[in-house]
Amino acid sequence: MANHYFQFKQFTVQQEHCAMKVCTDACLFGAWVAAQIKTDSLVATNESILDIGTGTGLLSLMLAQQIITTIDAIEIDAAAAKQAAENFNAASFKPNIQVMHANAKEYSAEKKYAFIISNPPFFENDLMSGNTKKNLALHSTELTLENLVNIIANNLTITGSFALLIPYFRKDYLIALALKNGFHLLRDLSVKQTPKHAFFRSCLVFGRTIKTPLFEEIIIQNNGVYTEQFSALLQPYYLAL
Repeated sequence: MANHYFQFKQFTVQQEHCAMKVCTDACLFGAWVAAQIKTDSLVATNESILDIGTGTGLLSLMLAQQIITTIDAIEIDAAAAKQAAENFNAASFKPNIQVMHANAKEYSAEKKYAFIISNPPFFENDLMSGNTKKNLALHSTELTLENLVNIIANNLTITGSFALLIPYFRKDYLIALALKNGFHLLRDLSVKQTPKHAFFRSCLVFGRTIKTPLFEEIIIQNNGVYTEQFSALLQPYYLAL
């Protein structure tokens, strides 16, 4: 298999052995979450972040580039966990990230986390491929949203927050599921590919405190070029912006 690299300003993501590939919406999600953590002071320097299903380690690297804190990254696939560790070690800065080859459903740390981030499996109940690794990365039979919210509830501090990237059509379901588990929507970013497309992704932040949620929309491209809003978010990461 050929090597696949995605070069950012301060790190390279190699994804030779990982079924979940780097994609634009994941990059947008990581940049947006990092901005929210900094804007709202969601993580103190003595607190930690948990990345569930880190894959190549993209989200952990994006957060570590902007936020001085400890990040624990969990990945169920051994080869992907090894790849993530290599990506962390190769970063031009020194990210304080620990990668763990573990099943998130069996994970319970002694400490609690101030923030939890996840780009979970998307295609629940959709047709699955014959590739087991790809199914683990793309489908939620191994880690459903119910599983994920339960894991978050068990590992988050009382005042902590969490962020998920999900298909837009599952947003209302997740908001209701989170509320059932004592979490309230804090921020909601709806994502379009272009002005002509419908919304296809939702970036959501939740916490246990009741606040009036902030709603935003973003378009990735217009007439074949990145929009100003997208470019502003990704400029700290992308080489070409």
